[in-house]
Amino acid sequence: MKQIVIENVVIGAGTAGLAAYRALKVAGRPALIIEGGPHGTTCARVGCMPSKLLIAAAEAVHGVARWPEFGIRHEGVVSVDGHAVMARVKRERDRFVGFVLEGVDSIPAADKLVGSAVFTGPNTLEVAGATRITFEKAVIATGSSPAIPPLLQDLGKRVVVNDDVFSWDSLPKSVAVFGPGVIGLELGQALHRLGASVHMFGRGGAVGPLTDPALHDYALKTFCAEFPLHADARHITAKHRDESVMIGWQDAQGDAHVIDVEFVIAATGRTPNVHGLGLETLGLQLTPQGVPVFDRNTMQCGNSSIFIAGDANQDVPLLHEAADEGRIAGENAARYPQVISGLRRTALGIVFSDPQIATIGQRYADLDLNQAVIGKVSFEDQGRSRVMLRNKGLLHVYAHRYTGQFLGAEMIGPDAEHIGHLLSWALQLGTSINAMLQLPFYHPVVEEGLRSALRDAAAQLELKESILSAA
Repeated sequence: MKQIVIENVVIGAGTAGLAAYRALKVAGRPALIIEGGPHGTTCARVGCMPSKLLIAAAEAVHGVARWPEFGIRHEGVVSVDGHAVMARVKRERDRFVGFVLEGVDSIPAADKLVGSAVFTGPNTLEVAGATRITFEKAVIATGSSPAIPPLLQDLGKRVVVNDDVFSWDSLPKSVAVFGPGVIGLELGQALHRLGASVHMFGRGGAVGPLTDPALHDYALKTFCAEFPLHADARHITAKHRDESVMIGWQDAQGDAHVIDVEFVIAATGRTPNVHGLGLETLGLQLTPQGVPVFDRNTMQCGNSSIFIAGDANQDVPLLHEAADEGRIAGENAARYPQVISGLRRTALGIVFSDPQIATIGQRYADLDLNQAVIGKVSFEDQGRSRVMLRNKGLLHVYAHRYTGQFLGAEMIGPDAEHIGHLLSWALQLGTSINAMLQLPFYHPVVEEGLRSALRDAAAQLELKESILSAA
C-alpha cells in the first residue's frame, strides 16, 4: 500500500472543500485534496444552476401566457419542446461545471487524489484501499445526498431525486412532487409551467421556509391556485405500476383521492455524506445523524484537529455558506491549535418560485413576540408591482419593540431575491428601522413596498423619541 505523510488533508472537492484547500494554500501550508466522486460541485452539477435554467424556461413560457392581460395578442399556439428545453439545461449546466473543473485542473497533480477516503484512526486514513495517509489536520467536506423516504423506496426507476431531473432528455407528462420545500417548489412549479401535470405533497402543512402564519397561508393559497398542492396529505400510498405510479391519499376533510403519474420526484431533504467515513475512529462526539459536533464559528470538531464544512455538517446547506465554512475551516486548520471565529454572514434564504420567497435573519418562529413588532405590507396594491402584473405577495419585517433594531423578515412576493439582499445587508450592518427609513427609495419601484413595511414597524415602536419624522 502506498504511504503518504502530509500536514493537511481535505476530503471532498466541492464548494466547501475547494475553499478549504485554497485557504490552506494561501496560508502557505501543504495540503492534499481527496475526491471520491465526480468533480463539479452540487450547485453547478445538480443544484443551483441547472434548476435556475429550468425555471428560466418556465418563466419564458409563462410570460407569453400572460400577454393577453397586457392587451397583447398573438397568433398561433405556443408550444414547449421538451427535448430542446432539456438540451439547453444540460448544455449550460455542463458549461458551469466546466468552470469548476478548470479550477480543479489548476490544482497541482501532487495535491490531488481520487478515491473514497476512510478514517482508520485519529491521524490516519485510507483512500480506495490503496493509499494510506498520515496527517496532522483534516477538513471533512463530503457534501450531502438526496434522501428518499421509505414510502417511495420501492418505486424503481419511477422515483427520481432532483439530481436525476437534470439528466432527463425530455420533460415528463405528469409528476408527483413529494416535499413542498425549496427544491420541491422550484422544480414542481417549473415543470407545471412547462406543461407537466403536477401534484405536490407535503405533511404537516409547511410551505417552503416560511414560519410566519400569515405568509404561510398566503403562499399556500397562491400556489394552490396554480397547481394542486396538498400540503398536509394523509395516509399516502404509492404503488409502482408498469409505466406509472399510483398515488393515493386523504385530504384534511378525510376524502380519498387517487392519481396516476409518470414519475415521482423525492424532494424530501438531503443527508450528509458522513456514513462510511470511519468517523467512529476519531474519538469525536457525534450527533444522532452521525455528524461530528462542531463549532459553527470555527468549524472545529470538539477540541480536535478535525474540521467539518459545507453540507456535510448539516448546518446551512447553501453554496455561499459552504464557501464561507470551507474558508474558515481551511484557515483554522492552517493555524491549529490557535483557532479563531470566522465571519458568519447574516442568514439569507431565497426560493426562486413565483412569487419568490425570502427569509432574512430571525424568522417569525425565532421571535420573542413580547419584544418584537411586525411591520407589514401587501404587494397586491403596490404601484410598480401592479404595473408589471406581479402584484402578489406579503412582506413582514421584524424589529425590537424598545430599541428599534431590525431583526429579520419573511417575504413572498416580487423581487424577493433583491429585497432579501437589501435587508440582509441592513441586518449585518446592525441598522435600525429609523436608519433604514433615512435611506433613499426611488419612485416607482418595488422597494417602495419595503418602505411601507418599515413605516408600519416604525409606527408600532415604543421609543422615547419619534422616528417617524425621517419617513
